[in-house]
Amino acid sequence: MTDSEDIRWMDAAIREAEKAYDLGEVPIGCVIVKDGRCIARGYNQVETLKDATAHAEIIAIGAASSSLENWRLSGATLYVTLEPCPMCAGAILNSRISRIVYGSPDSRFGGCGSTIEVIQNNALHLNVQVTGGVKAEECLGLIKAFFMEMRLKKGDSGAKPPKEMLS
Repeated sequence: MTDSEDIRWMDAAIREAEKAYDLGEVPIGCVIVKDGRCIARGYNQVETLKDATAHAEIIAIGAASSSLENWRLSGATLYVTLEPCPMCAGAILNSRISRIVYGSPDSRFGGCGSTIEVIQNNALHLNVQVTGGVKAEECLGLIKAFFMEMRLKKGDSGAKPPKEMLS
C-alpha cells in the first residue's frame, strides 16, 4: 500500500514534470523531501541547457545540497516520476539520499533494477530504500503524451495517441 505522503510528494514531482513538458523537455520531475518538507525541486533541462547531465534528479540534488549547505542528504527522500537512470542512481548514492520513490519503471535505462541494478548491493555499502510504481500510470501517461505530440509535430502520420487518451 502506498503511503499518502508518497502520493502527495509524487504529485509535486508530476507538477515539475509538467514544467519540463511545457518547455519541450522529456517530462520528468523530481522533488527531494527531508523532515516532512520539500527542500528541492527539479525537472529535465537537457535540451534547454544543452547538458546531457541536466536530468531532474541531478538538478534537484544540486538544489538540495545548496539548500542544506551540505552534499550529504542523509534522511532525505527523492521522488521522481521515472525510475532513475544509472547516472542519476549513482548521484543518489553519492549524495547519501536514504530513499527513492519513483513513478514509472524505465525498461530501457532504469538504474534501480528494471534494467541495471545500481542501488542495491552497491560498492559503497549504503542502504537505500526503493519504492517504485507510485502513480506509475499517470507518470507514464505524461511521457507517452509528450512523445506522441513530438511525433505529430514532426509529421509522423502513423503516430497514435496512448490508450489512456482514447477514453
